[in-house]
Amino acid sequence: MKEPIRNEKISTDLKTSDFYYDLPEERIAQHPVEPRDASRLMVLDRKSNTVEHKHFHNVLDYLREGDVLVINDSKVIPARLYGHVEGRPEATIELLLLRQRELDVWETLVKPGKRARVGMRLVFGDGMLTATVTDIVEEGNRYVKFDYDRDTYANIYDILHRIGMMPLPPYITAQLQDNDRYQTVYAREEGSAAAPTAGLHFTPELLEKVRAKGVAIAPVMLHVGLGTFRPVKADRVDEHVMHTEFISVSKESADLINSRRAAGGRIVAVGTTSCRTLESVADEEGKIQPVSGDTGIFIYPGYRFKAVDALITNFHLPESTLLMLVSAFYNRDAMLDAYKTAVEEKYRFFSFGDAMLIV
Repeated sequence: MKEPIRNEKISTDLKTSDFYYDLPEERIAQHPVEPRDASRLMVLDRKSNTVEHKHFHNVLDYLREGDVLVINDSKVIPARLYGHVEGRPEATIELLLLRQRELDVWETLVKPGKRARVGMRLVFGDGMLTATVTDIVEEGNRYVKFDYDRDTYANIYDILHRIGMMPLPPYITAQLQDNDRYQTVYAREEGSAAAPTAGLHFTPELLEKVRAKGVAIAPVMLHVGLGTFRPVKADRVDEHVMHTEFISVSKESADLINSRRAAGGRIVAVGTTSCRTLESVADEEGKIQPVSGDTGIFIYPGYRFKAVDALITNFHLPESTLLMLVSAFYNRDAMLDAYKTAVEEKYRFFSFGDAMLIV
C-alpha cells in the first residue's frame, strides 16, 4: 500500500461547532482509576436507545461467545523531549516525536515552532542526543534527523527511555507516577505518540475472562499520531483532512476476525484507533484484508461502517474527530445526549476517564 487509505469525502452540512458540548473542568480525569477495570462504563444500545450505567469489568456481560475483541497493541514511546538550540541554552525547545519516517528521521511537533528553522541543531540530555531540522512540514511540524553515539546506544529508543517523557495530553496537569499507567497491558510495538486510551481499562485478569467466555482477541496496530488527536480547525466537518498514521493488520488477525464474523460473531473494536484500522482495511462486504501502510480515514456522520459491530471507547474532547466518529457509529443527537448525561452523572472524561460501550 503506497497511497494512504482515505474514504470518499461525504458531503454534509454539519459544522465543527455542531459537536461542541459543555464540560466542567473538574470532570477531566487527572489520574487513572485503580484497578484499571474499576472505571465506570456507560452502555448505549443503538436498537433500544437505552442507557445503562455499569463498571468496566461488567463489559464481560455484553460480550458473546463467538465475538472477536479487536485491540490496538501499539506502544507509547517517551516521545516528549526538552532541550535547547545548540550554543543557546536559553533558547529552550520542546519536541514531540510523532512518527518515524526513516532511520533516525522523525516527523516532530516543535514548540515554539517558528524558532525551528531548517539547518538548526537542537541538543537534548546534555548532548546525549542531538537533532538537525531538515524540513518544514507545516506550522509547528518539522522533520528532524537525530544523531547519537551508536556504539553506546543501539537505537533512539534506548535514549528516549533515558531522557524522554511520556507524552501526556495538555489537559492532564497532574504528574504521572507510573509510566505503565499510560500504556495498555497488551502494548507490544513502540511507535505511538499517545495512548489508545480505551484499552487502558483492561487488566490481564479481565482479558483472561474474555477468552474463557469464548471471545477471541485479535491485535491490530495503529501508531497514534496527529491524525488521532489534532484539533479540527475547519468550520465545516467535511473540509477537515486527517493526517496519516501507520497501520498494520497481520494475516493471522485478519483470518481470525473474518472467520468469527462469518460464523455470526460480532467485531467489537476497542477504541477509535482499532475502529479506524478495521474500517481502513475492510472491503465493501466487511472482510478484513491483511495490510501494512498509511491511513488517513476520516469517519464522521454519513459514513457507512463496513466491519465494526460494537465499539468500546472513552469520552472525547468537544469538536474532535473522535467525537465525530462515535457520532457516526450511533448518531450525533443521541451521542451528545449521552455526553450530557455523563456530565450530569459525574463520569470522568478523556484519557484517564471512564468508558462507553456502544452495541
